[in-house]
Amino acid sequence: MYPIIRLIKEYVVHRKAGDLPPLGTHISHHRCWPQDIDVFIEMNNGRILTILDLGRTTLARRVGLLQALRQNKWGLTMAGVSVRYRRRIRPFVKFRTVSKAVGWDHRFFYLDQSIWIGEHCAAQALYRAAVTDANGIVPPERIFAAMGFEGEAPTLPDWVQNWIDAEATRPWPPQDDGTSA
Repeated sequence: MYPIIRLIKEYVVHRKAGDLPPLGTHISHHRCWPQDIDVFIEMNNGRILTILDLGRTTLARRVGLLQALRQNKWGLTMAGVSVRYRRRIRPFVKFRTVSKAVGWDHRFFYLDQSIWIGEHCAAQALYRAAVTDANGIVPPERIFAAMGFEGEAPTLPDWVQNWIDAEATRPWPPQDDGTSA
């Protein structure tokens, strides 16, 4: 179930947080609650992705994207993700999420999100996101115009560009080997 109470908490806690530039960083603080854990008594990997979703939503509000989405009746979709899990997040542990856009290309936005327990990174995710309308993907320059931002796309970090290049070699749709029902 989507943690709507946590989303409301994020909006309340960050309601007076200032606006951010498109490449600004949003930080939020959380705790691992019993409803977040799996059978291994650690935060479930799916819940980690949901917590990151909360960070992206608040980041989108602070950079002005949510307002542009509402005004233009656009949607926002995740078009890919690569995640690294490196530390267990145990019950009742406090942690923080760090969310920021690292750049964009002619179709997609790339977001770097991480979860930190003290000075140790527990998880990190690279997301590819797209804004959509009835005709498909809305180009980022059109979105930035709606947000009032004028600026060039930054050069994507090598690790992000390498992921994009690797994803381009991945077959879609996946091969059906005949074992699926």
